[in-house]
Amino acid sequence: MQTAAQQAQRSRFWPVVRDLGLVVLLYAGVRAYQHRALPSGPAPDLAGSAPSGGELSLRSYRGRPVLLHFWASWCGVCQLEQSSIVALAQGLPVLTVATQSGTPEQLRLYAQQHHLEFPILTDASGALARRYGVTALPTTFVLDAAGRIRHAEVGYTTQLGLRLRMWLAAR
Repeated sequence: MQTAAQQAQRSRFWPVVRDLGLVVLLYAGVRAYQHRALPSGPAPDLAGSAPSGGELSLRSYRGRPVLLHFWASWCGVCQLEQSSIVALAQGLPVLTVATQSGTPEQLRLYAQQHHLEFPILTDASGALARRYGVTALPTTFVLDAAGRIRHAEVGYTTQLGLRLRMWLAAR
């Protein structure tokens, strides 16, 4: 049997526990909604042109894990995450897809101005993003050496989180 003090304490903390549970459920629901159309299993192939004029293909990364990152020049969250992608690209295989970010020339200038020295596929129409079910930016996939999608994230992800996912994909 509970004392009056225990009952008062329980009634005081119950709303906090209930609200925390609702926040967790809401977060899980939003995350499930964001990931609903993202592929799993073997990654669809991507190929196209770089803003500099060369050709890029996801297939050329087979045999090693790769970070596949969809972003846009107009996306504020993408801009916040850019330094993490730049740092990762200095030591890990990274392929990025610039979605609906202008002409190849505009994208080349943007990359030059922002010191983006990672491989960029131009996706002016958004067709490559649609192939991957991308409905929000940034969206990042981590593929293992066999080209299977091991992790998918929608929204901002820390550099540490991305490095951890790459490490797990290599195992």
